[in-house]
Amino acid sequence: MQFGASRSRSGSPAWRVLRAAVIALVALMALPYLLAPLYNFGHPVSTVMLWRWITLQRVERDWVPLARVAPVLARSVIVAEDGRFCGHAGVDLQELQEVLAEAEELGDLEDLRGGSTITQQVAKNLFLWQGRSYVRKALEFPLALWIDLVMPKRRILEIYLNVAEWGPDGTFGIEAGSRRAFGKPARSLTPREAALLAAMLPNPVVRDAKKPGRGLQRLAGLYVARARRAGGADDCLR
Repeated sequence: MQFGASRSRSGSPAWRVLRAAVIALVALMALPYLLAPLYNFGHPVSTVMLWRWITLQRVERDWVPLARVAPVLARSVIVAEDGRFCGHAGVDLQELQEVLAEAEELGDLEDLRGGSTITQQVAKNLFLWQGRSYVRKALEFPLALWIDLVMPKRRILEIYLNVAEWGPDGTFGIEAGSRRAFGKPARSLTPREAALLAAMLPNPVVRDAKKPGRGLQRLAGLYVARARRAGGADDCLR
């Protein structure tokens, strides 16, 4: 009787719907891990770009290989966004410890700085959603480790430069950002221009390399100095 009742429940429409939902959720979570190795090739787009296309909003992006980007721009972005990019495995554990210590000191996780690596931002941009979310962070961490395992550092940075936002109103990728701000291709950027663009990244809608305020100019000056001393970054990008 009990065995028959169990079989009856497992064959009920509600049970089949629940089982299908669980299978679909598992498949959805596994999809980024299957796609990530394939993104060693081609010109990936971000979830934000996809959403803007679906909603008929403007998207401007001209993919450019890393070989056609000024090396000083790559160094400037690394020193601005992820100083230990060449040394960590996708997640910067040292930075994470500092963030957790800051959380304990502040006593408020809502005011906590992000601490995301470039690889984590690639994971978010390609497969997840924007905004602060503990759920997204929990998905982002293992995915960043996987991306670092299946992609070389050079490709990770190349994707990041081509999917990040570099200005308001749908400006994506360093080539479009460089032409918008300075009227020139990314390969022709000067150290100062590269630093101004790198300084935009945390908030490219508010910060504008085309019309930099005093704060952005000071930050860019700091990145110019740091980029000069970041020659080791070139080694991991070869």
